[in-house]
Amino acid sequence: MNTTATPLPITTQPAPTAIDEVLDRHPNARRDALIPILQEIQEEEGYLSREAVVRVGRHLGLPASKIYGVATFYNQFRFEPVGTYHIQICRGTACHVKGSLAVLEALQRELKIEADQTTRDGLFSLEVVACIGACGLAPVISVNGEFHAGVTTQQVEKIIKSYRRKAAENDAS
Repeated sequence: MNTTATPLPITTQPAPTAIDEVLDRHPNARRDALIPILQEIQEEEGYLSREAVVRVGRHLGLPASKIYGVATFYNQFRFEPVGTYHIQICRGTACHVKGSLAVLEALQRELKIEADQTTRDGLFSLEVVACIGACGLAPVISVNGEFHAGVTTQQVEKIIKSYRRKAAENDAS
């Protein structure tokens, strides 16, 4: 007779994701909670993944196509992760008049991406926004909420290099 006990398999539950946590905060949510739920998920994850859209749809009893349709209607929602340094360039009237189109083009050349894209290394993402609300400082770019005022095309390379250095220093430590 064998007297050694067979160990029971260890089963672990996966750690709750940001999506789980948001949905748990809205246990009996209905269609009217869609936008706040999407906003919370994007705040937690940085963007709305395909998984998030499907899971929100299941949670609310709505098809994923409806969720996606609502989310694409509002330009506040992103469907791709943003870079470590998320650059927003203002294209409002004051910034436009002061040359933000040329600054945008310089950013695109320097980063080798278009608006609403992220560099291959995941370091930078570029977003065009209608207005940052700093018209007196035009043209303005924001990098992770840090404002750069009166930006010229000549300053773009220097600004990008400073963030590349910062990233390298963070990687070294």
